[in-house]
Amino acid sequence: MTDVVVVDYGMGNLHSVSKALESVSTSENIIISSEIEKIKNADKIVFPGVGAIKDCMAALSIELKETVVYQIMNKPTLAICVGMQMLLESSEENNGVQGLNILDGKITKLLSSEEIKVPHMGWNNVNFLHDHFLTKGIEDSSFFYFVHSYCCLQSMDALAETEHGQKFVSALAKDNIFAVQFHPEKSQSKGLQLYKNFLDWKI
Repeated sequence: MTDVVVVDYGMGNLHSVSKALESVSTSENIIISSEIEKIKNADKIVFPGVGAIKDCMAALSIELKETVVYQIMNKPTLAICVGMQMLLESSEENNGVQGLNILDGKITKLLSSEEIKVPHMGWNNVNFLHDHFLTKGIEDSSFFYFVHSYCCLQSMDALAETEHGQKFVSALAKDNIFAVQFHPEKSQSKGLQLYKNFLDWKI
C-alpha cells in the first residue's frame, strides 16, 4: 500500500486536504503526521500551508525542516497555497522571509485597486502553459478556488497562470514536485481530479 503523508507542522487545513485525498483514494494510506520517521517512510508527500508565510516557516523545527526538504526533493510531492510559496526563493510578506529555495521564483504582494480586491478570494480560471500528468482530465481554463494576498509573478517552473488584476503563476512543476497556489480541496470536482491524478502519479 502507498503511504501518502500530509505534513503536519501546525499550519494548514490538514483534515480538509486528507479527507479530499481519502475520497479519491483506491488503495493509498493517507496519513497526517509530524513524525520524522513517518515522513521519511512516506511514498508521497503533501505539503499544505495557510496563514502568514513567516509563521509557517517558523513552525518548521530544524529537524523537521531538514527532513521535509530532503523528502520533497526526492519523492512525488504536492504543495498547496502557502506550502507552494514556501518552496520558492523568498517572499516579501512579513518584511521579507527566506523560502526553502527548491523551486524558482519570488513571492510578492498582489496589486489591489477599487476594482481588484486583495485578498484574492474565490473562483478563478487556471490556464495551463503546458501538459502535465496532474492536469489529466482537467480542461484548460478550469475554475479553482483561491484565497491569498501574495503571489509568484514569474518562474522558470511555471505550469499555469491566473489573472487577478495581473497575471500570476498559479501552478508550478519541476521533476517530482507539483505546487499550486489554489486550494484543490475547496475546488470541487476539478480539485478532486487533481488529487486523484497525484495519487496515480508514478515517477
